[in-house]
Amino acid sequence: MRLPRYSRAAAHLLVLMILLLCASVTGAQEDTHNLLPVTEAYKLTADSSTPGVVKLHWAIAQDYYLYRGRMNFKGGDDVTLGAAQLPDGEKHDDPYLGPVEIYHHHVDATIPYTLAPSAIRLTLSVRYQGCHEIEPKICYPPHTEQLDLPIPASAASPGNKLSDLLDSRPSALTGDSNAPLPAEQAFQFSAIAQDSRHLLLRWTMPKGYYLYRDQTKLSLKDAPQLTLTPTWPAGTPHQDAHFGNTTVYFDDVTLPVTVNGEVASFKTLALIASFQGCQDGGLCYPPMTREVNIDLASGSSATVETVQDPAPQRPLASAKADSLNVSFWSALLLAFGGGLILNLMPCVLPVLSIKALGLLESAENPARRRMHALMYTAGVLVSFVALGLVIIALKTAWGAHLQSPLVVAVLSLMMLAVALSMSGVVQFGASWGNTGSTLANRSGPAGDFFTGVLAVVVASPCTAPFMGTALAYAFVAPVPSAMLVFLALGLGLALPFLAVGFIPALSRLLPRPGRWMETLKEVLAFPMYLTATWLAWVLANQRGADAVGLLLVTAVLLAMTLWWFERSRERGAFSRVLVVLLALMTLVPLYYLKTLPPAARVSGGNATTVAFSPEKLDELRKAGTPVFVDMTADWCVTCKANEHAVLSGDGFQALLKRTGTVYMKGDWTDENPTITAFLQAYHSPGVPLYVVFPKNGPGRQLPTVLTHSLVEEALVEAAK
Repeated sequence: MRLPRYSRAAAHLLVLMILLLCASVTGAQEDTHNLLPVTEAYKLTADSSTPGVVKLHWAIAQDYYLYRGRMNFKGGDDVTLGAAQLPDGEKHDDPYLGPVEIYHHHVDATIPYTLAPSAIRLTLSVRYQGCHEIEPKICYPPHTEQLDLPIPASAASPGNKLSDLLDSRPSALTGDSNAPLPAEQAFQFSAIAQDSRHLLLRWTMPKGYYLYRDQTKLSLKDAPQLTLTPTWPAGTPHQDAHFGNTTVYFDDVTLPVTVNGEVASFKTLALIASFQGCQDGGLCYPPMTREVNIDLASGSSATVETVQDPAPQRPLASAKADSLNVSFWSALLLAFGGGLILNLMPCVLPVLSIKALGLLESAENPARRRMHALMYTAGVLVSFVALGLVIIALKTAWGAHLQSPLVVAVLSLMMLAVALSMSGVVQFGASWGNTGSTLANRSGPAGDFFTGVLAVVVASPCTAPFMGTALAYAFVAPVPSAMLVFLALGLGLALPFLAVGFIPALSRLLPRPGRWMETLKEVLAFPMYLTATWLAWVLANQRGADAVGLLLVTAVLLAMTLWWFERSRERGAFSRVLVVLLALMTLVPLYYLKTLPPAARVSGGNATTVAFSPEKLDELRKAGTPVFVDMTADWCVTCKANEHAVLSGDGFQALLKRTGTVYMKGDWTDENPTITAFLQAYHSPGVPLYVVFPKNGPGRQLPTVLTHSLVEEALVEAAK
């Protein structure tokens, strides 16, 4: 039997989409081979002919750029570097690092230095990072070059004196731009020893930046018998929104510090300074920590080192295979398997019940059965391609659309409308086939197509076991390869219906249609009601009880609209106008829903759960405490399943206590840039993400589906 015209056209469209994308993969993968090695893209030369100053020059290739804020300079054992002098860069809005400055073509840096008397060579390490800004758009990993340069004959190493410290404000920090500077530039910190018992600390800020006095903490590393007594100068009174009445310092502040205790046995002191400041009228920086080594004998200034973790790095497309340990074909296979398993997930099953009924009704009509399968598959594939393009273009994550309360509310109402249709409250006619209402119409091609669209939309909260790696690959792969991964996901999701639609042996296993199908349809409406209820619960966690109240009002108005729509079939034009007015009324509560502030999040669980923050994680890691980081969201079904099966109960609490592990939880139900950056740093396509940090060493990422034995093994290993 020949396929109907619509079936043949749909089949040809699907084949054409797949062939076009397949043909572009090889060329896209070959593009990355044309990238220059990092040392050719950024050719670094150094000049040490001027005593006390080393000059660096980068020749930057065409279509490449360097980040100013990602440059770092560190002297060797006998070399103390001063603040690097760099020109202002071009303003650039980076999707991961925010407002930054970059350099094209070339850039020069001038770095003052002093040498120890024993120095015979000028050694330093130079770290930098840059990107290729046209297709394929990738960023190189941070690259470090070790320089070993001759010392000019007239170079001296007297050490920086007190006058040098007081005049050390860098000319590059003019503060003319309203864009916030990197923390290292906004708050320059240095220290010297006047004598063995008196230190002099100095913070230098550009115009428009200030430092909090009461948020500054000083301590000595590896010297518990010594204490510090700072003598703060008079500052500027400041009424702060977070700290109340406080004192701040603009431009610069010099702080005398007295060292108490027996210092005779110390030649150097390691000073740790933690402080916080803001841009006036702009952003406030997170607490910063700097470590300074002070030579008590010579009074020389110290090498300043930022102790806190660096900012999460941009995912590197060039390192996709190495960092993710997965090939293109493995990613396709994993994506296909993940799509298959999505059919069993609770968030997708209610929508699939609609198609199941359609296949049952068309069991004795092969042409209709194939049409059902093709149009549903077309809806799934088109939706996955569209979703993939949005995710790649906006650099967002899988499931992130459910962070929008408005999207959650609309999905809940769609589920309610479909359920009301399955319960017999309303029957959508063919004249409405091109609207979203046809999601419940099982007979038309448009209804089949939009049911596939709905299946993809509601599938995003569910993460199948194999989907995480495949999606992570897609986020850092070239666009054509990424699109094929999303298509493989769609084919996996649609495969059961394609198989039943085109394999007669499978279709003969379907039961014969009968009156029992009407009862089954009404029964299957209840999972749709439950899905709408679950989405209402997610909305309550996002925007509180007021949001649920508005959603319920909208649901009543929607039910009234559908009821009157059914009643108006045999009535006049006025009744149809009333349907439109009622439909418009349902939009009013949604408008007010969008204006509600986020709900206050109550930390649940138990006393051993710690809310995620980079600062707290950094503090725990420095203390040598194992940490289990759990990134979750209320709309993530896999997250909730893991919590119920593994991450709750006395067994998990006993494991935490036995291993001395801190359970740190990040809630991504609402948009959270800090958690988003953490996900991106681990190439995670979304939640759940589980990372175990041991006492020492890098974190270990766990699979998205947990078992108690897997978690126990990871925590016991981390505690060693």
